[in-house]
Amino acid sequence: MTEPIEPSTSSSMSTVFLHPRREPFEHGLLPIPKLIFSDPAQTLISLKQKLLELSSGGKVDPAAISESLQISLDHARLVLDTLSSVLPSSETEPPTAEVSAVDLHDLLLFLYIQSYKRLLPRTHKDSVAVADVWPSTSAFDGYLSALSPLQLVRSNSRRFMPSQADEEAHQLSYLQKHLANILSLLAEPVEGEGEESLVLSMDRFEHLGFLVQFGDKGSEGNSLSQHSPFFANSDPDMPAVPAPAAQVHDWLLQNITSALEHISERTSSKENGPASASDQDVAMTDACNAPVKVSTSTRAPSFIEGVSKSSYVKHASDIKGSSVKVVNCHESAIYILAPLRYATVYGCSDSTIVLGAVGKAVRVEHCERAHVIVAAKRICIANCRECVFFLGVNQQPLILGDNHKLQVAPYNTFYPQLEEHMNEVGILPTVNQWDNPIALGMVDPHDSLSHPAGVADVQAESASRVDPDQFTNFVIPNLSEESTGSTKANPFTLPDAYMASQQRNQKNLGEIRELLREAPLEDNRKRELSSALHVYFKDWLYASGNIRQLYCLQGD
Repeated sequence: MTEPIEPSTSSSMSTVFLHPRREPFEHGLLPIPKLIFSDPAQTLISLKQKLLELSSGGKVDPAAISESLQISLDHARLVLDTLSSVLPSSETEPPTAEVSAVDLHDLLLFLYIQSYKRLLPRTHKDSVAVADVWPSTSAFDGYLSALSPLQLVRSNSRRFMPSQADEEAHQLSYLQKHLANILSLLAEPVEGEGEESLVLSMDRFEHLGFLVQFGDKGSEGNSLSQHSPFFANSDPDMPAVPAPAAQVHDWLLQNITSALEHISERTSSKENGPASASDQDVAMTDACNAPVKVSTSTRAPSFIEGVSKSSYVKHASDIKGSSVKVVNCHESAIYILAPLRYATVYGCSDSTIVLGAVGKAVRVEHCERAHVIVAAKRICIANCRECVFFLGVNQQPLILGDNHKLQVAPYNTFYPQLEEHMNEVGILPTVNQWDNPIALGMVDPHDSLSHPAGVADVQAESASRVDPDQFTNFVIPNLSEESTGSTKANPFTLPDAYMASQQRNQKNLGEIRELLREAPLEDNRKRELSSALHVYFKDWLYASGNIRQLYCLQGD
Protein backbone atom coordinates (compact mmCIF):
# COMPACT_ATOMS: atom_id res chain seq x y z
CA MET A 1 0.00 0.00 0.00
CA THR A 2 1.57 3.27 -1.08
CA GLU A 3 1.15 6.58 0.72
CA PRO A 4 -1.00 9.21 -1.05
CA ILE A 5 1.08 11.62 -3.09
CA GLU A 6 0.41 15.29 -2.56
CA PRO A 7 0.30 17.81 -5.44
CA SER A 8 3.53 19.64 -6.12
CA THR A 9 4.41 22.45 -3.70
CA SER A 10 7.27 24.89 -3.49
CA SER A 11 9.74 25.11 -0.63
CA SER A 12 7.75 28.00 0.83
CA MET A 13 4.70 25.69 0.99
CA SER A 14 2.73 27.85 -1.45
CA THR A 15 1.25 25.70 -4.19
CA VAL A 16 3.01 25.63 -7.54
CA PHE A 17 0.22 24.85 -9.96
CA LEU A 18 0.35 22.61 -12.98
CA HIS A 19 -0.39 24.29 -16.31
CA PRO A 20 -0.96 22.88 -19.77
CA ARG A 21 1.62 23.95 -22.34
CA ARG A 22 -0.46 26.08 -24.67
CA GLU A 23 1.84 25.81 -27.67
CA PRO A 24 0.93 22.24 -28.82
CA PHE A 25 -2.78 23.08 -28.64
CA GLU A 26 -2.52 26.52 -30.26
CA HIS A 27 0.17 25.94 -32.89
CA GLY A 28 0.49 22.15 -33.19
CA LEU A 29 -2.82 20.91 -34.61
CA LEU A 30 -2.92 19.88 -38.28
CA PRO A 31 -6.17 19.22 -40.20
CA ILE A 32 -4.79 16.11 -41.95
CA PRO A 33 -7.50 13.39 -41.75
CA LYS A 34 -5.03 10.50 -41.41
CA LEU A 35 -3.59 12.06 -38.24
CA ILE A 36 -6.94 12.16 -36.42
CA PHE A 37 -7.84 8.78 -34.96
CA SER A 38 -11.22 7.70 -33.58
CA ASP A 39 -9.36 5.63 -30.96
CA PRO A 40 -5.95 7.30 -30.62
CA ALA A 41 -4.71 5.07 -27.77
CA GLN A 42 -5.20 1.74 -29.56
CA THR A 43 -4.06 3.11 -32.92
CA LEU A 44 -0.89 4.64 -31.53
CA ILE A 45 0.07 1.63 -29.39
CA SER A 46 0.15 -0.50 -32.54
CA LEU A 47 1.77 2.33 -34.53
CA LYS A 48 4.46 2.69 -31.87
CA GLN A 49 5.93 -0.72 -32.71
CA LYS A 50 6.10 0.10 -36.40
CA LEU A 51 7.75 3.44 -35.70
CA LEU A 52 10.27 1.72 -33.42
CA GLU A 53 11.27 -0.58 -36.25
CA LEU A 54 11.69 2.40 -38.61
CA SER A 55 13.45 4.64 -36.10
CA SER A 56 17.17 5.16 -35.64
CA GLY A 57 18.26 5.52 -32.03
CA GLY A 58 14.72 6.53 -31.05
CA LYS A 59 14.60 9.25 -33.70
CA VAL A 60 12.02 9.25 -36.49
CA ASP A 61 12.59 10.92 -39.88
CA PRO A 62 10.05 12.03 -42.53
CA ALA A 63 10.38 8.78 -44.49
CA ALA A 64 9.44 6.73 -41.41
CA ILE A 65 6.51 9.05 -40.63
CA SER A 66 5.30 8.84 -44.23
CA GLU A 67 5.47 5.03 -44.33
CA SER A 68 3.92 4.37 -40.94
CA LEU A 69 1.06 6.89 -41.24
CA GLN A 70 0.49 6.37 -44.98
CA ILE A 71 0.78 10.07 -45.75
CA SER A 72 2.79 11.89 -48.42
CA LEU A 73 6.41 12.78 -47.77
CA ASP A 74 5.47 16.49 -47.93
CA HIS A 75 2.87 15.99 -45.21
CA ALA A 76 5.37 13.94 -43.18
CA ARG A 77 7.83 16.85 -43.32
CA LEU A 78 5.02 19.17 -42.26
CA VAL A 79 4.31 16.90 -39.26
CA LEU A 80 7.97 16.94 -38.30
CA ASP A 81 8.36 20.72 -38.70
CA THR A 82 5.14 21.44 -36.80
CA LEU A 83 6.10 19.15 -33.93
CA SER A 84 9.54 20.73 -33.75
CA SER A 85 7.96 24.19 -33.52
CA VAL A 86 5.93 23.29 -30.41
CA LEU A 87 8.52 21.33 -28.44
CA PRO A 88 9.70 22.88 -25.15
CA SER A 89 12.32 25.50 -25.92
CA SER A 90 16.01 24.79 -25.78
CA GLU A 91 18.44 27.65 -25.41
CA THR A 92 21.01 25.71 -27.47
CA GLU A 93 18.87 25.15 -30.55
CA PRO A 94 20.88 25.82 -33.72
CA PRO A 95 19.25 28.04 -36.35
CA THR A 96 18.10 25.64 -39.07
CA ALA A 97 15.41 25.93 -41.72
CA GLU A 98 14.53 22.21 -41.53
CA VAL A 99 14.49 19.50 -38.88
CA SER A 100 15.77 16.07 -39.92
CA ALA A 101 14.22 13.87 -37.19
CA VAL A 102 12.22 13.97 -33.95
CA ASP A 103 12.03 11.81 -30.85
CA LEU A 104 9.61 8.89 -31.16
CA HIS A 105 7.83 9.60 -27.86
CA ASP A 106 7.39 13.29 -28.64
CA LEU A 107 5.85 12.23 -31.95
CA LEU A 108 3.43 9.83 -30.21
CA LEU A 109 2.21 12.59 -27.87
CA PHE A 110 1.91 15.01 -30.79
CA LEU A 111 -0.18 12.50 -32.76
CA TYR A 112 -2.36 11.75 -29.74
CA ILE A 113 -3.43 15.38 -29.23
CA GLN A 114 -4.52 15.69 -32.86
CA SER A 115 -7.87 14.42 -31.52
CA TYR A 116 -8.21 17.59 -29.38
CA LYS A 117 -11.08 19.93 -30.19
CA ARG A 118 -10.67 23.63 -29.50
CA LEU A 119 -12.94 25.58 -27.20
CA LEU A 120 -15.79 27.42 -28.92
CA PRO A 121 -15.27 31.15 -29.54
CA ARG A 122 -17.07 33.21 -26.92
CA THR A 123 -19.79 35.66 -27.89
CA HIS A 124 -19.17 39.32 -27.20
CA LYS A 125 -20.92 40.94 -24.23
CA ASP A 126 -21.64 44.16 -26.12
CA SER A 127 -22.74 43.56 -29.69
CA VAL A 128 -23.41 47.27 -30.22
CA ALA A 129 -19.80 48.13 -29.37
CA VAL A 130 -18.63 45.47 -31.79
CA ALA A 131 -20.82 46.86 -34.54
CA ASP A 132 -19.15 50.24 -34.09
CA VAL A 133 -15.73 48.69 -34.65
CA TRP A 134 -16.23 45.86 -37.11
CA PRO A 135 -17.07 46.94 -40.68
CA SER A 136 -20.78 46.61 -41.38
CA THR A 137 -20.26 46.00 -45.08
CA SER A 138 -17.89 43.66 -46.81
CA ALA A 139 -17.12 42.32 -50.24
CA PHE A 140 -18.32 39.00 -48.84
CA ASP A 141 -21.75 40.07 -47.57
CA GLY A 142 -23.35 38.21 -50.44
CA TYR A 143 -21.34 35.14 -49.62
CA LEU A 144 -22.28 35.33 -45.93
CA SER A 145 -25.98 35.75 -46.68
CA ALA A 146 -25.90 32.43 -48.54
CA LEU A 147 -24.50 30.55 -45.55
CA SER A 148 -26.53 28.25 -43.35
CA PRO A 149 -27.47 29.62 -39.89
CA LEU A 150 -24.77 27.47 -38.28
CA GLN A 151 -22.13 28.74 -40.69
CA LEU A 152 -23.33 32.31 -40.10
CA VAL A 153 -22.98 31.87 -36.34
CA ARG A 154 -19.44 30.65 -36.92
CA SER A 155 -18.71 33.68 -39.07
CA ASN A 156 -20.14 36.15 -36.55
CA SER A 157 -18.47 34.59 -33.50
CA ARG A 158 -15.06 34.15 -35.04
CA ARG A 159 -13.57 37.33 -33.63
CA PHE A 160 -13.85 36.59 -29.93
CA MET A 161 -11.22 34.31 -28.52
CA PRO A 162 -11.99 32.33 -25.36
CA SER A 163 -10.28 33.77 -22.31
CA GLN A 164 -6.91 32.34 -21.32
CA ALA A 165 -8.46 30.86 -18.16
CA ASP A 166 -11.21 29.15 -20.18
CA GLU A 167 -8.72 27.73 -22.67
CA GLU A 168 -6.43 26.51 -19.92
CA ALA A 169 -9.31 24.78 -18.12
CA HIS A 170 -10.43 23.21 -21.41
CA GLN A 171 -6.92 21.88 -22.10
CA LEU A 172 -6.52 20.56 -18.54
CA SER A 173 -9.89 18.79 -18.75
CA TYR A 174 -8.79 17.14 -22.00
CA LEU A 175 -5.55 15.96 -20.38
CA GLN A 176 -7.48 14.77 -17.32
CA LYS A 177 -9.74 12.63 -19.50
CA HIS A 178 -6.93 11.18 -21.62
CA LEU A 179 -4.14 10.94 -19.05
CA ALA A 180 -4.24 7.14 -18.68
CA ASN A 181 -3.95 6.68 -22.46
CA ILE A 182 -1.13 9.22 -22.71
CA LEU A 183 0.86 7.48 -19.97
CA SER A 184 0.36 4.11 -21.67
CA LEU A 185 2.26 5.44 -24.70
CA LEU A 186 5.27 6.33 -22.52
CA ALA A 187 5.27 3.49 -19.97
CA GLU A 188 7.37 0.35 -20.18
CA PRO A 189 6.31 -3.10 -18.92
CA VAL A 190 8.27 -4.90 -16.19
CA GLU A 191 7.87 -8.31 -14.69
CA GLY A 192 4.95 -8.43 -12.32
CA GLU A 193 1.19 -8.29 -12.24
CA GLY A 194 -1.46 -5.63 -11.81
CA GLU A 195 -0.91 -1.90 -11.62
CA GLU A 196 2.81 -2.20 -10.81
CA SER A 197 3.56 -3.88 -14.16
CA LEU A 198 3.98 -0.55 -16.03
CA VAL A 199 6.65 1.97 -15.06
CA LEU A 200 8.02 5.29 -16.30
CA SER A 201 11.72 5.99 -16.37
CA MET A 202 12.83 9.54 -15.65
CA ASP A 203 13.54 10.05 -19.35
CA ARG A 204 10.04 8.92 -20.37
CA PHE A 205 8.53 11.02 -17.60
CA GLU A 206 10.32 14.12 -18.95
CA HIS A 207 8.45 13.72 -22.26
CA LEU A 208 5.28 14.75 -20.40
CA GLY A 209 6.87 18.21 -20.36
CA PHE A 210 5.62 18.44 -23.95
CA LEU A 211 2.07 18.77 -22.55
CA VAL A 212 2.35 20.15 -19.01
CA GLN A 213 4.58 22.43 -16.94
CA PHE A 214 4.80 23.83 -13.43
CA GLY A 215 4.99 27.43 -12.33
CA ASP A 216 5.21 30.67 -14.27
CA LYS A 217 8.46 30.20 -16.16
CA GLY A 218 7.15 27.53 -18.51
CA SER A 219 9.64 25.64 -20.62
CA GLU A 220 12.46 27.88 -19.43
CA GLY A 221 12.01 26.78 -15.80
CA ASN A 222 13.02 23.54 -14.12
CA SER A 223 12.45 20.21 -15.82
CA LEU A 224 9.21 18.41 -15.00
CA SER A 225 10.99 15.75 -12.93
CA GLN A 226 12.31 18.46 -10.57
CA HIS A 227 8.73 19.01 -9.39
CA SER A 228 7.81 15.34 -9.00
CA PRO A 229 8.14 13.22 -5.86
CA PHE A 230 9.53 10.40 -8.01
CA PHE A 231 12.70 11.95 -9.43
CA ALA A 232 13.26 15.30 -7.67
CA ASN A 233 16.19 14.13 -5.53
CA SER A 234 17.74 11.70 -8.00
CA ASP A 235 21.51 11.40 -8.07
CA PRO A 236 22.64 12.83 -11.45
CA ASP A 237 25.41 10.21 -11.58
CA MET A 238 23.06 7.29 -10.97
CA PRO A 239 20.10 6.16 -13.09
CA ALA A 240 16.87 7.00 -11.30
CA VAL A 241 14.56 4.18 -10.26
CA PRO A 242 11.52 4.04 -12.59
CA ALA A 243 8.21 5.13 -11.07
CA PRO A 244 5.05 3.00 -11.24
CA ALA A 245 2.78 4.40 -13.95
CA ALA A 246 -0.24 4.12 -11.65
CA GLN A 247 1.42 6.41 -9.07
CA VAL A 248 2.41 8.92 -11.75
CA HIS A 249 -1.19 8.85 -12.99
CA ASP A 250 -2.62 9.53 -9.52
CA TRP A 251 -0.13 12.31 -8.80
CA LEU A 252 -0.82 14.09 -12.10
CA LEU A 253 -4.58 13.74 -11.63
CA GLN A 254 -4.32 15.39 -8.22
CA ASN A 255 -2.31 18.26 -9.70
CA ILE A 256 -4.78 18.70 -12.57
CA THR A 257 -7.72 18.75 -10.14
CA SER A 258 -5.96 21.34 -7.96
CA ALA A 259 -5.18 23.47 -11.01
CA LEU A 260 -8.79 23.33 -12.25
CA GLU A 261 -10.07 24.35 -8.81
CA HIS A 262 -7.60 27.23 -8.72
CA ILE A 263 -8.74 28.46 -12.16
CA SER A 264 -12.38 28.28 -11.03
CA GLU A 265 -11.66 30.23 -7.85
CA ARG A 266 -9.59 32.83 -9.70
CA THR A 267 -12.31 33.31 -12.33
CA SER A 268 -15.03 33.66 -9.65
CA SER A 269 -13.04 36.23 -7.69
CA LYS A 270 -12.36 38.27 -10.84
CA GLU A 271 -16.05 38.25 -11.78
CA ASN A 272 -17.30 39.11 -8.29
CA GLY A 273 -14.56 41.35 -6.93
CA PRO A 274 -12.65 44.46 -8.02
CA ALA A 275 -9.84 44.03 -10.50
CA SER A 276 -6.37 43.94 -8.99
CA ALA A 277 -2.83 44.37 -10.26
CA SER A 278 -2.35 40.62 -10.04
CA ASP A 279 -5.12 39.88 -12.53
CA GLN A 280 -3.96 38.33 -15.73
CA ASP A 281 -5.06 41.22 -17.91
CA VAL A 282 -4.31 44.80 -16.87
CA ALA A 283 -4.86 48.08 -18.64
CA MET A 284 -1.84 49.76 -20.21
CA THR A 285 -1.29 52.76 -22.42
CA ASP A 286 0.02 52.43 -25.95
CA ALA A 287 1.98 54.86 -28.12
CA CYS A 288 -1.10 56.96 -28.69
CA ASN A 289 -2.67 56.72 -25.24
CA ALA A 290 -5.39 54.31 -26.35
CA PRO A 291 -6.21 51.72 -23.65
CA VAL A 292 -5.37 48.11 -24.50
CA LYS A 293 -4.89 44.96 -22.47
CA VAL A 294 -1.64 43.14 -21.89
CA SER A 295 -0.83 40.28 -19.54
CA THR A 296 1.77 40.52 -16.82
CA SER A 297 2.65 36.84 -16.32
CA THR A 298 5.94 35.64 -17.77
CA ARG A 299 4.26 32.36 -18.67
CA ALA A 300 1.13 33.82 -20.24
CA PRO A 301 1.32 35.59 -23.59
CA SER A 302 1.31 39.39 -23.69
CA PHE A 303 -2.08 40.52 -24.97
CA ILE A 304 -2.53 43.55 -27.21
CA GLU A 305 -6.27 43.84 -27.47
CA GLY A 306 -8.80 46.33 -28.74
CA VAL A 307 -6.57 48.93 -30.41
CA SER A 308 -8.77 51.01 -32.73
CA LYS A 309 -7.82 53.82 -35.12
CA SER A 310 -4.41 54.41 -33.57
CA SER A 311 -0.81 53.24 -33.62
CA TYR A 312 0.75 50.95 -31.04
CA VAL A 313 4.43 50.12 -30.62
CA LYS A 314 6.24 47.75 -28.28
CA HIS A 315 9.96 46.99 -28.15
CA ALA A 316 11.82 44.08 -26.57
CA SER A 317 12.08 45.88 -23.22
CA ASP A 318 8.28 46.28 -23.13
CA ILE A 319 7.42 42.61 -23.67
CA LYS A 320 7.36 40.16 -20.76
CA GLY A 321 7.68 36.53 -21.75
CA SER A 322 8.21 35.20 -25.25
CA SER A 323 4.70 35.11 -26.68
CA VAL A 324 2.32 37.81 -27.96
CA LYS A 325 -1.33 37.82 -28.99
CA VAL A 326 -2.77 40.69 -31.03
CA VAL A 327 -6.56 40.45 -30.72
CA ASN A 328 -9.50 42.45 -32.09
CA CYS A 329 -7.55 45.46 -33.36
CA HIS A 330 -9.14 47.57 -36.08
CA GLU A 331 -8.00 50.32 -38.45
CA SER A 332 -4.66 50.57 -36.70
CA ALA A 333 -0.92 50.11 -37.09
CA ILE A 334 0.64 47.66 -34.59
CA TYR A 335 4.42 47.36 -34.25
CA ILE A 336 5.82 44.57 -32.02
CA LEU A 337 9.55 45.03 -32.61
CA ALA A 338 10.88 42.27 -30.36
CA PRO A 339 12.31 38.75 -30.48
CA LEU A 340 9.50 36.27 -29.75
CA ARG A 341 8.94 32.53 -29.77
CA TYR A 342 5.22 32.56 -30.62
CA ALA A 343 2.73 35.12 -31.91
CA THR A 344 -1.00 35.03 -32.65
CA VAL A 345 -3.00 37.62 -34.60
CA TYR A 346 -6.74 37.09 -34.18
CA GLY A 347 -9.86 38.93 -35.32
CA CYS A 348 -8.14 42.06 -36.67
CA SER A 349 -9.42 44.15 -39.57
CA ASP A 350 -8.11 46.97 -41.77
CA SER A 351 -4.82 47.05 -39.85
CA THR A 352 -1.10 46.78 -40.50
CA ILE A 353 0.64 44.45 -38.04
CA VAL A 354 4.44 44.23 -37.93
CA LEU A 355 5.92 41.38 -35.87
CA GLY A 356 9.66 41.60 -35.29
CA ALA A 357 11.24 38.13 -35.25
CA VAL A 358 9.26 35.02 -34.25
CA GLY A 359 11.47 31.97 -33.76
CA LYS A 360 8.86 29.21 -33.41
CA ALA A 361 5.46 29.91 -34.99
CA VAL A 362 2.98 32.63 -35.97
CA ARG A 363 -0.76 32.01 -36.36
CA VAL A 364 -3.01 34.56 -38.10
CA GLU A 365 -6.71 33.75 -37.82
CA HIS A 366 -10.07 35.35 -38.67
CA CYS A 367 -8.64 38.62 -40.01
CA GLU A 368 -10.03 40.85 -42.74
CA ARG A 369 -8.15 43.30 -44.96
CA ALA A 370 -5.06 43.18 -42.76
CA HIS A 371 -1.44 43.60 -43.84
CA VAL A 372 0.83 41.34 -41.79
CA ILE A 373 4.61 41.84 -42.01
CA VAL A 374 6.69 39.23 -40.20
CA ALA A 375 10.08 37.53 -40.07
CA ALA A 376 9.45 34.05 -38.66
CA LYS A 377 10.45 30.41 -38.70
CA ARG A 378 6.92 29.39 -39.77
CA ILE A 379 3.44 30.88 -40.20
CA CYS A 380 -0.06 29.42 -40.27
CA ILE A 381 -2.91 31.41 -41.86
CA ALA A 382 -6.51 30.35 -41.15
CA ASN A 383 -9.93 31.74 -42.12
CA CYS A 384 -8.75 35.13 -43.39
CA ARG A 385 -10.12 37.45 -46.08
CA GLU A 386 -8.45 39.94 -48.38
CA CYS A 387 -5.25 39.96 -46.32
CA VAL A 388 -1.71 40.56 -47.60
CA PHE A 389 1.27 38.83 -45.97
CA PHE A 390 4.79 40.20 -46.41
CA LEU A 391 6.88 37.26 -45.30
CA GLY A 392 10.42 36.33 -44.42
CA VAL A 393 9.82 32.68 -43.42
CA ASN A 394 12.19 29.72 -43.21
CA GLN A 395 9.44 27.10 -43.72
CA GLN A 396 6.53 26.89 -46.12
CA PRO A 397 3.52 29.02 -45.05
CA LEU A 398 0.58 26.85 -44.02
CA ILE A 399 -2.90 27.90 -45.18
CA LEU A 400 -5.97 26.35 -43.53
CA GLY A 401 -9.70 26.86 -43.41
CA ASP A 402 -12.06 29.16 -45.27
CA ASN A 403 -9.88 31.87 -46.84
CA HIS A 404 -10.61 34.35 -49.62
CA LYS A 405 -8.37 36.54 -51.77
CA LEU A 406 -5.14 36.13 -49.81
CA GLN A 407 -1.90 37.53 -51.19
CA VAL A 408 1.71 36.86 -50.26
CA ALA A 409 4.81 38.94 -50.96
CA PRO A 410 8.46 38.94 -49.87
CA TYR A 411 9.42 40.68 -46.63
CA ASN A 412 9.51 44.45 -47.17
CA THR A 413 10.81 46.30 -44.12
CA PHE A 414 13.44 46.48 -41.37
CA TYR A 415 14.17 48.19 -38.05
CA PRO A 416 17.55 48.75 -36.36
CA GLN A 417 17.52 45.64 -34.12
CA LEU A 418 15.93 43.23 -36.64
CA GLU A 419 19.00 41.11 -37.46
CA GLU A 420 19.97 40.94 -33.79
CA HIS A 421 16.47 39.68 -32.95
CA MET A 422 16.51 37.17 -35.83
CA ASN A 423 19.83 35.75 -34.60
CA GLU A 424 18.47 35.53 -31.07
CA VAL A 425 15.51 33.34 -32.05
CA GLY A 426 17.21 31.42 -34.87
CA ILE A 427 15.71 32.79 -38.11
CA LEU A 428 17.88 32.45 -41.20
CA PRO A 429 17.83 35.46 -43.57
CA THR A 430 19.21 33.24 -46.36
CA VAL A 431 16.03 31.09 -46.56
CA ASN A 432 12.66 32.56 -47.53
CA GLN A 433 9.75 30.29 -48.48
CA TRP A 434 7.23 33.13 -48.78
CA ASP A 435 6.00 32.03 -52.23
CA ASN A 436 5.69 28.29 -51.54
CA PRO A 437 2.58 27.87 -49.35
CA ILE A 438 0.94 24.56 -48.41
CA ALA A 439 -2.88 24.58 -48.45
CA LEU A 440 -4.63 21.94 -46.33
CA GLY A 441 -8.34 21.36 -45.64
CA MET A 442 -11.02 24.03 -45.66
CA VAL A 443 -12.79 22.47 -42.66
CA ASP A 444 -10.92 22.35 -39.37
CA PRO A 445 -11.64 19.06 -37.55
CA HIS A 446 -10.29 20.63 -34.35
CA ASP A 447 -13.18 23.10 -34.27
CA SER A 448 -15.74 22.07 -31.63
CA LEU A 449 -18.63 23.03 -33.92
CA SER A 450 -20.01 20.42 -36.29
CA HIS A 451 -19.25 20.84 -39.97
CA PRO A 452 -21.38 21.00 -43.12
CA ALA A 453 -21.64 17.62 -44.79
CA GLY A 454 -19.62 16.93 -47.90
CA VAL A 455 -16.87 19.53 -47.53
CA ALA A 456 -14.45 17.72 -45.22
CA ASP A 457 -12.02 16.99 -48.03
CA VAL A 458 -12.18 20.38 -49.78
CA GLN A 459 -8.76 22.03 -49.98
CA ALA A 460 -8.31 25.52 -48.59
CA GLU A 461 -7.97 28.37 -51.07
CA SER A 462 -4.29 29.23 -51.42
CA ALA A 463 -2.71 32.66 -51.85
CA SER A 464 -1.64 34.56 -54.95
CA ARG A 465 1.56 36.58 -55.26
CA VAL A 466 1.48 40.34 -55.05
CA ASP A 467 2.26 41.83 -58.46
CA PRO A 468 5.88 43.11 -58.40
CA ASP A 469 4.64 46.43 -59.79
CA GLN A 470 2.45 46.84 -56.69
CA PHE A 471 5.24 45.95 -54.25
CA THR A 472 6.58 48.76 -52.06
CA ASN A 473 8.94 49.00 -49.11
CA PHE A 474 7.24 49.58 -45.77
CA VAL A 475 8.87 52.23 -43.59
CA ILE A 476 8.52 51.69 -39.85
CA PRO A 477 8.26 55.14 -38.24
CA ASN A 478 10.67 55.95 -35.43
CA LEU A 479 8.13 55.89 -32.61
CA SER A 480 10.66 55.73 -29.79
CA GLU A 481 14.27 56.45 -28.97
CA GLU A 482 15.20 52.75 -29.21
CA SER A 483 16.87 53.14 -32.58
CA THR A 484 20.33 51.71 -31.91
CA GLY A 485 21.10 48.64 -33.99
CA SER A 486 23.12 47.36 -36.91
CA THR A 487 20.32 46.62 -39.40
CA LYS A 488 20.36 49.18 -42.21
CA ALA A 489 18.31 47.33 -44.84
CA ASN A 490 15.95 44.41 -45.41
CA PRO A 491 17.96 41.29 -44.39
CA PHE A 492 16.03 39.05 -46.82
CA THR A 493 17.13 39.19 -50.47
CA LEU A 494 14.30 40.28 -52.78
CA PRO A 495 13.49 38.05 -55.80
CA ASP A 496 14.68 39.51 -59.09
CA ALA A 497 11.24 40.69 -60.28
CA TYR A 498 10.58 42.55 -57.03
CA MET A 499 14.07 44.02 -56.92
CA ALA A 500 13.74 45.22 -60.52
CA SER A 501 10.34 46.79 -59.76
CA GLN A 502 11.76 48.52 -56.69
CA GLN A 503 14.73 49.91 -58.63
CA ARG A 504 12.40 51.05 -61.41
CA ASN A 505 10.19 52.89 -58.92
CA GLN A 506 13.20 54.58 -57.34
CA LYS A 507 14.48 55.64 -60.76
CA ASN A 508 11.06 57.01 -61.74
CA LEU A 509 10.83 58.92 -58.48
CA GLY A 510 14.25 60.46 -59.06
CA GLU A 511 13.30 61.51 -62.58
CA ILE A 512 10.03 63.09 -61.39
CA ARG A 513 11.86 65.02 -58.69
CA GLU A 514 14.33 66.33 -61.26
CA LEU A 515 11.54 67.38 -63.65
CA LEU A 516 9.71 69.20 -60.88
CA ARG A 517 12.89 70.92 -59.77
CA GLU A 518 13.61 72.17 -63.30
CA ALA A 519 10.04 73.01 -64.32
CA PRO A 520 9.76 76.76 -65.16
CA LEU A 521 6.54 77.38 -63.20
CA GLU A 522 5.21 80.54 -61.64
CA ASP A 523 4.54 80.52 -57.90
CA ASN A 524 0.77 80.11 -58.27
CA ARG A 525 1.29 77.14 -60.64
CA LYS A 526 3.71 75.54 -58.19
CA ARG A 527 1.09 75.87 -55.48
CA GLU A 528 -1.53 74.23 -57.72
CA LEU A 529 0.87 71.39 -58.55
CA SER A 530 1.76 70.93 -54.89
CA SER A 531 -1.95 70.80 -53.98
CA ALA A 532 -2.65 68.21 -56.69
CA LEU A 533 0.26 66.06 -55.53
CA HIS A 534 -1.04 66.19 -51.96
CA VAL A 535 -4.48 64.99 -53.13
CA TYR A 536 -2.96 62.06 -55.06
CA PHE A 537 -0.71 61.24 -52.11
CA LYS A 538 -3.69 61.20 -49.75
CA ASP A 539 -5.61 58.93 -52.16
CA TRP A 540 -2.62 56.58 -52.28
CA LEU A 541 -2.35 56.52 -48.47
CA TYR A 542 -5.95 55.34 -48.18
CA ALA A 543 -5.82 52.92 -51.13
CA SER A 544 -2.59 51.28 -49.97
CA GLY A 545 -3.50 51.15 -46.29
CA ASN A 546 -0.49 53.27 -45.34
CA ILE A 547 -2.84 55.80 -43.77
CA ARG A 548 -2.68 53.51 -40.71
CA GLN A 549 0.87 54.63 -40.05
CA LEU A 550 -0.33 58.21 -39.60
CA TYR A 551 -3.05 57.57 -37.00
CA CYS A 552 -0.62 58.36 -34.22
CA LEU A 553 -0.14 61.88 -35.57
CA GLN A 554 -3.85 62.74 -35.47
CA GLY A 555 -3.63 64.20 -32.00
CA ASP A 556 -0.50 66.24 -32.75
